[in-house]
Amino acid sequence: MKEQTMTYAGTGVNYDAMDPFKRMAQMAALTTDRNIERFGFKVVGWTRGESAFLVEAPWGYLGLVVEGLGTKSLVAGAMQQLAEKMKSLTGQSFFDKVAICNAAMAFNDLITLGAMPLVYGQYLAVQDSDRFKDKKWSHDLIEGTTMANMSARCVWGGGETPTLKGIIELGTEDLAGATVGIIAPKSRLINPANIRHGDSIVIIESSGIHANGLTLARKIANKLPMGYLTKIGIRTYGETLLDPTHIYVGLVEDCLNVGVNIHYAVNITGHGWRKLMRATQPFTYVIETLPTQLPIFDFLQEHGPVDDMEAYGNLNMGAGFALYLPSGHNDPETVIQIAKGLGLRAFVAGHIEDGDKKVIIKPKGLEYAGETLAVR
Repeated sequence: MKEQTMTYAGTGVNYDAMDPFKRMAQMAALTTDRNIERFGFKVVGWTRGESAFLVEAPWGYLGLVVEGLGTKSLVAGAMQQLAEKMKSLTGQSFFDKVAICNAAMAFNDLITLGAMPLVYGQYLAVQDSDRFKDKKWSHDLIEGTTMANMSARCVWGGGETPTLKGIIELGTEDLAGATVGIIAPKSRLINPANIRHGDSIVIIESSGIHANGLTLARKIANKLPMGYLTKIGIRTYGETLLDPTHIYVGLVEDCLNVGVNIHYAVNITGHGWRKLMRATQPFTYVIETLPTQLPIFDFLQEHGPVDDMEAYGNLNMGAGFALYLPSGHNDPETVIQIAKGLGLRAFVAGHIEDGDKKVIIKPKGLEYAGETLAVR
């Protein structure tokens, strides 16, 4: 009998269940909008439901993002335990990698509207304060967070370290963070209202799974006889899952600095490639070229098994970030060259057409209708 394919919803992460709460929260939040007007600020209403929330000031905009890591730290914890038993893994660090991913989640969302990170705050919850006696764990988390802030050209301003007995399990942690960003002058705002028929879709490749889909990945590990030690080429499954998330702040900032006309930007995280149609307008997003096929995604699809519709609908599948740029300009080539200078690979993946709101991935024969993305 053919093995039943795995779904993200089947692992307990069901966006259809979560998204209605997000929309209700956005509606309730509208009632608070006027509270900041006494300071000379004004809410940018259309940013509710975007990856970042903006407030307008006389001199520019302030942006806010709050993001959580998810369950990637559980993979790091499992690998740390294996490292104590396997000499081949001795001395390897894992929690610096998840600390980078944790901060990257907030940074990469913030820049989608052109806001550059100004200050970052980390949230790190544990069950018992004795957790902080683990010097290597502590050092790695600090080092990774510092590295992420340096990559994002941001100040690490502080954080919160609660002990939550009865909520957090022993030997685990909950990582999250928030970042405030700045857009100045106002002309650097990235506004989805600028999207036009014929725009090019430039995809910047991911480093791997990033920090979305780890619940599914952990379920797959449980099915494997060797678990996280299963080999993908010369590396283990666990090591490959822990590849740090790319931080795209430098790319977006450098593009804006040289005058690249970014019509919109998308951080491809939860909801996978469906995120390409996050803007409210009715456009069709046509993908004609796929990113480099990364071994981690082949592995996930084979051992899940996970079919293409599920994979591209929930995982980044090698596409970490996307920029929409006007056609007939040199902007796509400029972005590709700036990305190359930063050690990233970017390429023109497709284009945007007037029409029904949907994403079409031609090489895979996939189509996602607009109603499958209901984040606002």
